[in-house]
Amino acid sequence: MIITKDTLPYTVRDDESVARALEKIDSNRRGSVLVSDSENRLVGVLTDGDFRRWIVKEGVDPQIVAVSKAMNSSPRSLSLSASPAEIRNYLARNQGILPLLDNMDHIVSCAFSREEEFFIGSRRISADDPTFIIAEIGLNHNGDISLGKQLVEAALIAGADCAKFQLRDMDSLYRSSEGRTYGEDLGVEYTLDLIRESSLQVSEVLELMDYAQAIGLTPLCTPWDQVSAQALFDFGFPGFKVASADLTNEPLLEFLCEFGLPIIVSTGMSTEAEIHQTVALLHGSAASYALLHCNSAYPAAYKDLNLNYLKRLAEIGQCPVGYSGHERGTSIPVAAVAMGARIVEKHITLDKSMRGNDHVVSLLPREFEQMVRDIRNTEDAMGTDKPRRLSQGEQLNRLSLSKSLVAAQDLHEGVEVRITDIAVKSPGRGIQPNRMRDLVGKVLRRSIEQGDFFFESDLTPPTDVPKDFSFTRPWGLPVRFHDWQFLAEKSNPDFLEFHLSYRDLDLDFENFIPKKLDYSLVVHSPDLFHNDLILDLASQKEDIRRASARELQRVIDLTSAMAKRFNGGVQPKVVVSLGGSSLDSPWPTEERNKGYERVISELKNVEPKGVELLAQTLPPYPWYMGGQRYCNLFVDPAETVIFSETAAIRICFDVAHTKLACNSLKKSFEDATHLLLPVSGHTHLVDAAGVDGEGLQIDEGDINWQLFTEKMNELTPTLSFIPEIWQGHIEGGLGFWTALTRLESHFKKTEIK
Repeated sequence: MIITKDTLPYTVRDDESVARALEKIDSNRRGSVLVSDSENRLVGVLTDGDFRRWIVKEGVDPQIVAVSKAMNSSPRSLSLSASPAEIRNYLARNQGILPLLDNMDHIVSCAFSREEEFFIGSRRISADDPTFIIAEIGLNHNGDISLGKQLVEAALIAGADCAKFQLRDMDSLYRSSEGRTYGEDLGVEYTLDLIRESSLQVSEVLELMDYAQAIGLTPLCTPWDQVSAQALFDFGFPGFKVASADLTNEPLLEFLCEFGLPIIVSTGMSTEAEIHQTVALLHGSAASYALLHCNSAYPAAYKDLNLNYLKRLAEIGQCPVGYSGHERGTSIPVAAVAMGARIVEKHITLDKSMRGNDHVVSLLPREFEQMVRDIRNTEDAMGTDKPRRLSQGEQLNRLSLSKSLVAAQDLHEGVEVRITDIAVKSPGRGIQPNRMRDLVGKVLRRSIEQGDFFFESDLTPPTDVPKDFSFTRPWGLPVRFHDWQFLAEKSNPDFLEFHLSYRDLDLDFENFIPKKLDYSLVVHSPDLFHNDLILDLASQKEDIRRASARELQRVIDLTSAMAKRFNGGVQPKVVVSLGGSSLDSPWPTEERNKGYERVISELKNVEPKGVELLAQTLPPYPWYMGGQRYCNLFVDPAETVIFSETAAIRICFDVAHTKLACNSLKKSFEDATHLLLPVSGHTHLVDAAGVDGEGLQIDEGDINWQLFTEKMNELTPTLSFIPEIWQGHIEGGLGFWTALTRLESHFKKTEIK
């Protein structure tokens, strides 16, 4: 079991919202949250089950209702004086969080069954969370608090999660007062001299830790003695780090366990028997702990690092494990993460030539930043051991590169498909070749020309069909020159949005639109042009910006000409991705600002010709030319709004792109919706999942469509939209009809009466 005095992840106030309680439940992964009053007295508990029953019964918005309305007001608890046996017996019978109360019913600590996770403050460390990266400053400040603050700032910029220090009370720690070295071995003498010269006062270390917390880093410190540990606890920091040298220091470990805070213990210089003994102590004290694999040589030889021991260490500790490295370079911590390390500790310095053992094994800020980047990339690459699924990029390339089943000859409705009626051809838009046996013997419900694809709907009848849809706002269909008439005639769109390829710019549109149409017109500019040019008005290369502006002008010219064939009575629009992508790494804030300035400058060279230009919101990881890039502009909602207002250009709010951006940036999609809708001239409605899963069918991704359509009805009741489902046009537009059917239901439920 674990007993912790850090109750923050497990409690909410009774006047906080139910939504906030659910956030805590999701975060702490205990299935429940304790509810306290303003005096921190226990007044209730809310579980997943309590919430489900409450929402079904009440049907109200959890964002605005206080948790006191939904909680169970008869929570179970034990007294703070309960014995470990009593607590264990309770936890054996009950899941969730057990509050331990003082005689005034204040929540003093929480107990729960051990799992392989723990918290440093509100930061959860587990197999499902990003690696907790510690920048070990230690004594690298060389006794200079100003240098210490520079190291803290460098750690933040490099991407660390935590800045860690060391604190010693020399009289408590060493056998000679004030760390005097007379009579000591040569190595000890050197080390004590260095420590004495490099140490800071307690108040100075606490000041550095406060500074780290103020700028956004979790502060930790290694207390080398009980006096230092007490000082850290009294000041109120979230946990302790124990150095390898103290793994066998049972008096210190027992002292630390009494505080009830999480403890990270390094295991360098220790035998396995000693590790087992320390784990038994920590476990018996109901401590929340993690173990770090470590080789305590400075620098350590690669052959001695033995990363495979991480697996054994996890088995011994039954806890999260990590790696504390003293080797040269940045590659070993990355490998450790791939092998299961959830904490990485590495020294940071501004100058490796400074005096002291730690500087030579430390990373410079740029090296630390590279290590963090490689760790994050490795985490992304590790993925899951669940059944394999195609990535977004693979789906795009599968469409272009793989093969499909097509009709070997003209086939009429009502015939039974024979093996000789089927051929295997590229591209991969239709049924995959391994489904050939499923197709043979099926009776066709439609006529198919030679070379046309067989689709899933030829195997199983679709449930959604085209019809006249009823929306209180303008809606349209995404179309191409070759299929607009087929799709438009199946329903009642108000406008058509032509998605152009660069080859379409060279076609005579009058051959496809021979007469005037009673629709409004939107044109979606290509992203890719001849000679592998990706339209990019933000490019750092002037020739690319100029070429992009010329191509955009061609799109506008074509739209202006096409508009003469449309009688919708609405100004024609061009939706365009204005650029700002990079191949190898994302841009920092300063370069993003310059990128927006370059876009605004280039747009001055583009003549609108009666067409409204709409800047499309973009995803964090766009797919261009068969591979993934980084998108830097029009991703952050706040930056996009600033651009819109500065450039006096409305946006096309691509809902999937912005949802992916919010997922990546860890920002609220609801807040983004409030920001973007008022500056929007048009929307693309489509679902999304994760950070790059775009183009999903409505209700099959992360977006809450009830909430979103409610905000659209409230803030922009006349804003136009299309359903931009990936491959929605195939199978007779089946993806569009399904999306429109679902959107019609959502909009009707949220219409303002």
